[in-house]
Amino acid sequence: MSVLDGYRRGMFPMGYPGRKIISWHHPNVRAVLPLDALHVSRSLERTLRKAQFEVTFNKAFPDVMKGCASRQSTWITRDIFRVYAELHAMDKAHSVEVWVDGQLAGGLYGVQIGGAFFAESKFHRVTDMSKVALVSLARRLKERGFRLLEVQYLTEHLSQFGVMEVPDAEYQQMLAQALAAECVFP
Repeated sequence: MSVLDGYRRGMFPMGYPGRKIISWHHPNVRAVLPLDALHVSRSLERTLRKAQFEVTFNKAFPDVMKGCASRQSTWITRDIFRVYAELHAMDKAHSVEVWVDGQLAGGLYGVQIGGAFFAESKFHRVTDMSKVALVSLARRLKERGFRLLEVQYLTEHLSQFGVMEVPDAEYQQMLAQALAAECVFP
């Protein structure tokens, strides 16, 4: 099974550092951010209005992946990095970069199939810049007619944006509708 086939079936891969293992995950509930229900806090809205940063798309995909992997515990192994770099070369994996003073300050990456975007990981080096990346992604997806922004698992951090959990059966329906849509990310 290819990685794209896995996503089409509602699964996603994870690596295990130090081991040559990649496993497939298919949670019973999935976290999604409804694009018409994005919540942005007042403080983050102020940060966005100040615009003391620049947001780009697909400008530094490998650097975003490295930023996401540079933490104490990560599932982004060399094999995962290679696979997503190949998907990026195929125009199936994309990155959002946030720059402050010409330096990469935060970002995220994920996979796109049809009108579905599967966010994989994010990072920040400057306060709030991963949040800026997520809001920029959600707004871009909405303006381009995407139907699904999936973020895998609900966390307290993601809940502030309006992320909600949906049971697998409902997620599969949302996924089917999103996969049928023809959307362009870049």
